[in-house]
Amino acid sequence: MTGAWWRRAVRAVVGRRVQLRWVHLVLGGALLMPYYLLTTVVFAMLAHGADPFTSLRWQLGTFGSALPLAAPTALLPLVRPLEATAARSLCGLPESAELAAGPAGSWDARARTALWYGLHLAIGGLVSGVFLSLLPASALLVALPFTDDSYADGLGWPDAFGSTPTALAPLAGVALLAMLMGIAAAAGALLARCAPALLGPAPAERLAAAERRAARLASRNQLARELHDSVGHALSAVTLQASAARKVLDSDPDFAREALAAIEETTRDAVGELDSVLGLLREGEAAPATTPSPTLMDLDGLLARTRAAGVAVELTAPGTLDRLPPVVSREAYRIVQEGLSNALRHAGRVPVRLRIAEDRKKVEITMENPVDGTPRARTAGGGRGLRGITERVTLLRGTCAWDTVDGVWRLTVRLPVEASR
Repeated sequence: MTGAWWRRAVRAVVGRRVQLRWVHLVLGGALLMPYYLLTTVVFAMLAHGADPFTSLRWQLGTFGSALPLAAPTALLPLVRPLEATAARSLCGLPESAELAAGPAGSWDARARTALWYGLHLAIGGLVSGVFLSLLPASALLVALPFTDDSYADGLGWPDAFGSTPTALAPLAGVALLAMLMGIAAAAGALLARCAPALLGPAPAERLAAAERRAARLASRNQLARELHDSVGHALSAVTLQASAARKVLDSDPDFAREALAAIEETTRDAVGELDSVLGLLREGEAAPATTPSPTLMDLDGLLARTRAAGVAVELTAPGTLDRLPPVVSREAYRIVQEGLSNALRHAGRVPVRLRIAEDRKKVEITMENPVDGTPRARTAGGGRGLRGITERVTLLRGTCAWDTVDGVWRLTVRLPVEASR
């Protein structure tokens, strides 16, 4: 237990994280040097009696005057990503810390970057100066018992340790070295604590990033719905078509050939739509030429493939479907496709009644098919297909409902037309 305590204590002052933070502090001192030297030259030229090279008072004054010259440099947009990269690599930040990756675009972000830059240079310059002045002194103190005592007089320490300066000098040197390590660890920890607040994304940038993530998520959800509805329906139809062809292969070869032709057409269309969706998912690559999304004008082909699976579909469409806005027609096609897929998966070869009524304000889709009498609860999520229908209807600000009444499963969808034109 004692050994573990000592190891933690040693890591706290000389561990890898402290070493990286010390490098970050020295980097701040190095960045301050051009401003410090410029201020030193100006003071030496303009101030009468100025001694910024040897006088501690003038050195501190020069240091304080150099910082206001350095801070405005951080108003350049590219300073923030450079400082953020250095802080992320050297400050030992926690994984949850979020630093901005791009240039500072707003004045709020630039002001916070300037504050961080000034803090980095100020603390780094102070720590670098303390190390440059006190580290040699610590080494000399440790070596003092092994050298001539005249070193103490030369350094202005004739009575620094009483009557036995050489005996206490090494202890003082070790204590001074420990103090330097503690200063470096504390200064590095202070900068690490300030980095997320000063180099993190501004509120406007967080909002813009959240909007971009939401847009990407919505796009991927849309592609997932397209993939589920098109390929899911194709697989359901092909399964029933293959089953029907196998059962009548000997007794009704004409029907079997018709079912096999339907399977070929269904899989060809499904592969085309799959290639289209996968092409859109390939980030960083040019998407291949995509097949136009089907609309209600392509409903005859969908119903023909479904009927080839042995499902009798009765369509009633009193309106003129070609007058619908393209977005409504596309979503309505997918809703009908998913409704037929549900019938194929959950009810089998049962007759389906489909009615599509259209007027100037809305289009109403009603689908009915008998079930085995087991009621299904009316929920917003149902399965993935019903969830996809709900998402499509919500995007168009429509309404949908489904339930089992007297052994008949009914899906009703209403989509506004005028708002989509």
